[in-house]
Amino acid sequence: MNSWTNQTLILMLIVLILFSGLFSAIETAYSSACRIRLKAMDHEKADAVLAILEDFETFISTVLVGNNIVNILAATLATILFTRLYGDTGAIISTAVMTIAVLLFGEIAPKTIAKQSPESFAVNTVGFVRFFEFLLKPLTLVFRGWQWLVTKMIHVKNVDSDISDELITMVDEAEKEGDLEAHESDLISAAIEFNDLDVKDVLTPRVNVVAVDITSSAKQVEKAFRMNSFSRLPVYENSIDNIVGVIHEKDFYSMLYVEKERAYLRRIIKPVIYTSENVKISTLLKQLQKAKLHLAVVLDEYGGTAGIITMEDIIEELVGEIYDEHDTVTEYYKQIDDHTYLVNCSAEVDDMMERFGVEYDEDEFDFITVSGWVIHEFDRIPQNQDSFDYKNLHVTVTKADQRKVNEIKVEIREDSSED
Repeated sequence: MNSWTNQTLILMLIVLILFSGLFSAIETAYSSACRIRLKAMDHEKADAVLAILEDFETFISTVLVGNNIVNILAATLATILFTRLYGDTGAIISTAVMTIAVLLFGEIAPKTIAKQSPESFAVNTVGFVRFFEFLLKPLTLVFRGWQWLVTKMIHVKNVDSDISDELITMVDEAEKEGDLEAHESDLISAAIEFNDLDVKDVLTPRVNVVAVDITSSAKQVEKAFRMNSFSRLPVYENSIDNIVGVIHEKDFYSMLYVEKERAYLRRIIKPVIYTSENVKISTLLKQLQKAKLHLAVVLDEYGGTAGIITMEDIIEELVGEIYDEHDTVTEYYKQIDDHTYLVNCSAEVDDMMERFGVEYDEDEFDFITVSGWVIHEFDRIPQNQDSFDYKNLHVTVTKADQRKVNEIKVEIREDSSED
């Protein structure tokens, strides 16, 4: 190397630093590239990138080996150059200059550029990667062998990630970056979480079910339709634990006024599906579609009625609440001031915690409604003005009866460090 001129060394240093930056940019681009976007490109080079990513360990070994070779070689040449120019202090100057040069032009700048459009950068450099995978294959095989040996000696437990959580995170990021509107993000997130919901999370509980006895008079049935504005009513025999079917409002009034029939509900009763609380709502939706029915009876473990669930209840989990002109909109949250709310205890406890920004473990709660949560905290059915603290929330019961809690007042504390 003594025969090389200083100009030659400087030129070689520039080339090596450029190669270092290229390797760093490729590492970032391939690590950040979205496979979905690459597949959507429908391009031969995009397919080549996907093929490289299928064997990511070989790729990353190639990039690391190549990057380290050019960095070590650059450091060696820089030491020779600066020692020629500055003598004994050249090594110190070389270290300082090369550290700054590699950080700026070999790491920070190229990785920043590659991060802006990783898929495009990966496609444009696929030929370079293939060439160096072939060129450095003997070295990468040696390092892959060492990698295999290390994994055998040191066992690290793999943590299986939930793909649903990853997809929701991607949707949230897309919304923050402006690629998705808020309503689009909500719809996609609801679709991802749809298959995780059980019937018990959606059903109308037994205590809220409006049903008629099979022996009810036409006047009683007409009153039930008129007072509740439902298009269908479950029909039970002897007890609500024995729901035998459902009658449609149209069929009832047709029997009553068109056919002039005053009797028997049995003639217009339509069948229902029976299901359990732990069935996935996605599964039940398919069953309802196949049977061409709109209502299912949910049975508890003893065979009694736990509640009912309609097709509308299931679809609302995807698209949000569906109201018609006869529905009464329930206001679950009423704001008193900046830190105080009145909460209808029929609201879902998950929704309340999320609304008030309270972090909690979902597995901690084995109930759905706020009423169930409050009763769990007291370990009894509380009375009016009973109160308790939960993290940064101070909760006071404002309306309760002998069976459940109807309303609470929630005060949000800014500082929960004392708790």
